[in-house]
Amino acid sequence: MPFNLPNLLTWLRIILIPLFVGIFYFEKSWVSAPNQNLVATIIFTAAAITDWLDGWLARKLNQTSAFGAFLDPVADKLMVAAALITLVQLERVDAIIALIIIGREIAVSALREWMAQIGEAKSVAVSFFGKIKTASQMLAIPLLLYHDRIGAFSPQQVGTWLIYIAALLTLVSMAYYLKVALPQAWKRT
Repeated sequence: MPFNLPNLLTWLRIILIPLFVGIFYFEKSWVSAPNQNLVATIIFTAAAITDWLDGWLARKLNQTSAFGAFLDPVADKLMVAAALITLVQLERVDAIIALIIIGREIAVSALREWMAQIGEAKSVAVSFFGKIKTASQMLAIPLLLYHDRIGAFSPQQVGTWLIYIAALLTLVSMAYYLKVALPQAWKRT
């Protein structure tokens, strides 16, 4: 495992997961609910920024590695899954939405692994729909974690719309990946 700044940031993102989840388990006498929401939002947002930053630094500093390419998407999926499960428990996201998004992540990861094994990894590279889906959910999750109104602005309402958009794009991008991969599957059977 190469020890470099991009990989260190990826590990940091993984370490931040129990922190933004754990804040909701603190006694309300220690940290009020609004402060729990704020702290969780800040930690998740910092983790999301490291997702962008580690990739940018890896390319900029020419520190890309096979290990980093493996660990980065794992960290992303762990972070999103933990946030969605927490939001379901807090009753801020419907379980079906979380299942759609988490299920798609697992299925597409497995599909990418299989396509890589048969030498077709480039055919299931990240799609435009996948990028929009990721942006939508990375905006939605902090809004849903924050939850509390800011004047007339309702982060919960906007976050809910964005997470529904992310779930829809999740299904669209999954269909796209299946459309690309199924011909390969038929050839191999």
